[in-house]
Amino acid sequence: MAEIVYGLTNEAMPGVVKIGCTQGDLATRVRGFFQTGVPLPFEVFYACEVEDCKFVEKHIHDAFGDHRISKSREFFRIAPERVKAALLIGAKKEIKTGQEIFENLPETTETASEVKAEVEAAKRRGRFKFSMIGMKPGTELQLEKDSSITCKTLDENNHVEYLGEMLSISKAALRAVNALGYEWDVVSGPWEWTYQGKRLDEIRREIEEESD
Repeated sequence: MAEIVYGLTNEAMPGVVKIGCTQGDLATRVRGFFQTGVPLPFEVFYACEVEDCKFVEKHIHDAFGDHRISKSREFFRIAPERVKAALLIGAKKEIKTGQEIFENLPETTETASEVKAEVEAAKRRGRFKFSMIGMKPGTELQLEKDSSITCKTLDENNHVEYLGEMLSISKAALRAVNALGYEWDVVSGPWEWTYQGKRLDEIRREIEEESD
């Protein structure tokens, strides 16, 4: 039986990662977390097979202990990229999952219908664009981790000028955090860049909530 360690994110809990493990089916495990009180389903940011999932989980929890929200829970206020970087050390094989986690749930249950509705809503949400939040070209953004690091928007899609070069918002964020010493290979631009003290992702969510 596979020994799997995972990092889960949730649209309803931005900036929080659930770090856990399972010796069973990952999809079944993730579906089980979508219960009463959790408004949106969890998504697998990264999961991998390891030699001893309990051992790895314990040491990952210890390593990120100062980011733990509650001692009795598996939730950490931390960038998911850091969790992935830590898991890569002991990874034997990456576990790929996607929307198929929720594709075969029975239609007879209310929970199944809710999950599928949220999945479809996530698909419709689409890729982030500056036009979604009314941001015009020439707007200065600050890096959340160091506000002295800035970039400027170039168009209404997702291109910015960073250190004299035109890049996507996420590629610019990756270069910026790498320059700060974070050895990550992927980041979310709307999460890493801020405007007037708010992450772009937060601004987007506020606008979407107002329009609902």
